Amino acid sequence: ADGITTEGFSPFGQPATGVGSGIIVTEDGYILTNRHVIEGSQALEVELDTTATYPARLVEVSEETDLALIKIDVSGLVPATIGDPSSIQVGETAIAIGSPLGTYTETVTRGIVSGLARTITVQDEASGRPVQLEGLIQTDAAINPGNSGGPLLDATGAVIGVNTAVASTAQGLGFAIPIDEAAGLLALAGATGA
Repeated sequence: ADGITTEGFSPFGQPATGVGSGIIVTEDGYILTNRHVIEGSQALEVELDTTATYPARLVEVSEETDLALIKIDVSGLVPATIGDPSSIQVGETAIAIGSPLGTYTETVTRGIVSGLARTITVQDEASGRPVQLEGLIQTDAAINPGNSGGPLLDATGAVIGVNTAVASTAQGLGFAIPIDEAAGLLALAGATGA
């Protein structure tokens, strides 16, 4: 999905809009994204191919990790190929796709897998509290706000991770959740998981 736009309210009751990316996992409109992209939203919209926007509904939120499944009522989509993160090796090619800053849709960046099983602490956008994310893929492929929920691909184009965070205090430190962490959500969507 080129972009996911959320509308909701800030903790102070002010209208708030968020942006992110997603991964089409079935031809009938199930889309995987980050939980933090959709958390607290009152309305969701998904933009496809920068030509059409569809209302989306939340299907399920992962309790274990920063993932969520949403659905749009569209058929005939081309789902992503789901890869096998267990075969990832440090130094192999990593390709990130998303909508950085919510503006530059379909942006593709390339780097390498820099590390595996990484742990980082991020600020929860809803509560403002620190949250620890574990077991992440580290990459130097450029990931920016708006890339969240988009795919991290291997050299064959298969999804190996879901882009979820970037270190704001350094360059070249992006992090993705391994796609096998989404197995439960993929099964719920009827998608073929890793």
